[in-house]
Amino acid sequence: MNDAEALSKTTRINALFDFYEPLLTDKQATFLRFYFHENYSLGEIASEFMISRQAVYEHIKRAEHVLDDYEQKLHLHAQHEKRQQLLRELLLEADNGVNQDTVKRIATKLSDLDL
Repeated sequence: MNDAEALSKTTRINALFDFYEPLLTDKQATFLRFYFHENYSLGEIASEFMISRQAVYEHIKRAEHVLDDYEQKLHLHAQHEKRQQLLRELLLEADNGVNQDTVKRIATKLSDLDL
């Protein structure tokens, strides 16, 4: 895996983690947080939890699979991305002279859906 693919994967896992963290087990959430957010190595995590690197790797892979399964079923991240794209388009229209007050009000409501 090259650097661009690794970065893309990390970005995707972090985004899915933001949406689905409450649905993960404590161990899955902890290992993903250490590995993807805190940038711990497999060895560092293994040492911290006194388990093998292979066990850490398997927990992380399983957790990634769980996140992907949740996204395939619930589509929360995909829907969020669509709403964000619509918001950008709406704000662009407002800048182009369409009824700006109305467009900005709608954009604000659309934005508030994700809070």
